[in-house]
Amino acid sequence: MGTLDVTTTSGADTAFQDMNLASLREHFGGELIGPDEPAYESARRVWNGMIDKRPALIARCTGVADVRMGIGFARTHDLLVAIRCGSHNAAGHATCDGGLVLDLSPMKGIRVDAAGRLVRAQGGVLWREFDRETQVYGLATTGGAVNDTGIAGLTLGGGIGWLMGSYGLACDNLVSADVVMANGEVITASSTEHPDLFWALRGGGGNFGVVTSFEYQLHRVGPMLAGMAVYPRSHAREILRAQRDFSQAAPDPVASFIGLMTSPDGDPIVAVPMGYNGPLTEGERLLAPLRRLGTTLFDDIGPKAYVDVQKIFSSDAFPHGMARYWKSSFLKDPGDHVLDIALDYAAQMASPHSMILLYQVNGAASRVPPEATAFGLRDSLWNLDVIGQWVDAAGADQHIRWVRECWAALEPHATGGVYVNHLGADEPERVRAAYGKNYARLAAVKQQYDPTNFFRLNQNIQPAV
Repeated sequence: MGTLDVTTTSGADTAFQDMNLASLREHFGGELIGPDEPAYESARRVWNGMIDKRPALIARCTGVADVRMGIGFARTHDLLVAIRCGSHNAAGHATCDGGLVLDLSPMKGIRVDAAGRLVRAQGGVLWREFDRETQVYGLATTGGAVNDTGIAGLTLGGGIGWLMGSYGLACDNLVSADVVMANGEVITASSTEHPDLFWALRGGGGNFGVVTSFEYQLHRVGPMLAGMAVYPRSHAREILRAQRDFSQAAPDPVASFIGLMTSPDGDPIVAVPMGYNGPLTEGERLLAPLRRLGTTLFDDIGPKAYVDVQKIFSSDAFPHGMARYWKSSFLKDPGDHVLDIALDYAAQMASPHSMILLYQVNGAASRVPPEATAFGLRDSLWNLDVIGQWVDAAGADQHIRWVRECWAALEPHATGGVYVNHLGADEPERVRAAYGKNYARLAAVKQQYDPTNFFRLNQNIQPAV
């Protein structure tokens, strides 16, 4: 292990805080990776290849004790702390320059209580790992639509996914969470223990502590009728309108997305992923209109196990390490003029990996009272994502400009709200918009549990004064 240039801060007068590097190395159960280690270059990389940070130390935690020691070390040496679980955050908050990365990715424990329809999973678990275990028992809960996303970041920010119409967001299915606080205390938050913190964790992001395990409610989920229909872009105007109207009238178990993107062969296309959580014959009837919007270039819709439904948004479309920049907003109703703007800008995409996505947060997810969880933007909103993705670093400015110009044209038609998990690193002024009327309560909870804003490398909520 190499040297680390840190200076001990004054006031480190407890055993929790008084930890130097030698002591950390002696007692830490996982792997400590510094800049001179062979593993450092790969260990510092995150999902968004545009993020290029060089932390002073990466601490790969194997359990709660490691997390606690890492926090104590960071407090002693006044280090900025980044929390890494799935590292899928587009803003790049899973790493930092010159600070400490608490990497929970080795923490993969999953325990399913099939009789009680509950599961407890550690903070480093990815959704594909989670689903693999719960589906042994025919159970699942709402998880990320991209299955290599970490359960931690997605749940703490809300948690949109295929099952949201039936069972709400991932955070709506959270039963309890074990959290390491900035002062080293380890607590459990639930509806009966620290209920104010539990409320804040369900949508408030990583602002309050490091969640080392999550307990979720599970639901019976059998084979689904699901897949993707792909149409040529020449029919996009009619398809966009039809998918919008279909989604607004669809029952809760239906999930439908639409993307303006480019095929692997370089052709401009309209992709319509869809699924039905229920009897397959009923799914055939309900999804038929979306499969008859013209001549399809591709249609793989059929019976699929839930673990395969979770592969529809494949890692090929969102590969680890590709540079990306995006802007996002919620729309109340994407009218024809809004869809026309999206289509016009789709024709201007400079990268074959870029895309515009649109889908409705529907059903059970839209009926939870706004004040019930920190995620308060409900009411059948449409999520709009303008995503720039590219390989050649030389073209970054062009791709970023396209995203900004497209979003600027669409934003006047939005609600002003935004899904916090889709905020970029350059949008701190929009954090309040992600929480609406719930922001003041979140700031009060932040003041109670993290008054010094120790956990600030996130979509940050300032402690109430």
